[in-house]
Amino acid sequence: MRRLAPFFTAAAVAVAAALAGTATARPQQEPLTIHAAASLTEVFRALDSEQRYNFGASNALETQIRQGAPADIFASAAPLNTQNLFKAGLVEKPVTFTSNRLALIVPKSNPAGIRSIYDLRSKPVKLVIAGPAVPVGNYTRTVLRRLGLTSVLSKVVSQESDVKAVTGKIALGQGDAGFVYVTDARPVSDQVTVIRIPAWAQPRVRYEIAVVSRSSNKAGAQQWIRALLAAKGQNALKSAGFLPLPKPKP
Repeated sequence: MRRLAPFFTAAAVAVAAALAGTATARPQQEPLTIHAAASLTEVFRALDSEQRYNFGASNALETQIRQGAPADIFASAAPLNTQNLFKAGLVEKPVTFTSNRLALIVPKSNPAGIRSIYDLRSKPVKLVIAGPAVPVGNYTRTVLRRLGLTSVLSKVVSQESDVKAVTGKIALGQGDAGFVYVTDARPVSDQVTVIRIPAWAQPRVRYEIAVVSRSSNKAGAQQWIRALLAAKGQNALKSAGFLPLPKPKP
């Protein structure tokens, strides 16, 4: 079995470098507990390794917070999950902090001979995607609908719990193709080939972040989010392959 590429790739090192000097002196205190979308694993760990992270599918993290799991911050790969909690009074007003794009990945060996996303329709393919409630799974179905390729859902052999599980299966050759975020393909770039999705078919992938209402350290959580929204925090996300926030209209 081939080994997955380590989290701290050159891209992660670049992220850490981009954030050098952003931390301000602060008194010793308990680390923040940050529930964050799985696709943020590398960049958040490189950004601030001192915090306590719980990475997973945004829909699963929403459920955990609803059930009372300790958390100070929630960062979601889809506005739906943060907005659901905001409406329930469980998080403070969410803010958008970055965006992303989807890509199709295939193993380097490419046993199905996929060269274009449209090959999914004409070739016998073992397709791996995330479940429909998972943000990347929902975005995947949007892409297929826009491309007129919903018929390829009949070729799905596995529906995974988050984007890292999809990435891992394709990197290990346990599927012929899978839909992931562009940023998740980077850490395994030596094991997968990225096939681009036309820009017009891309869904609007927007990440939101919010302070959890029952946090015992709201001031620290708010400070952490401000640092993420500041120029150097945004540059770190960009270095990891995320898209910058759109500039406000004048």
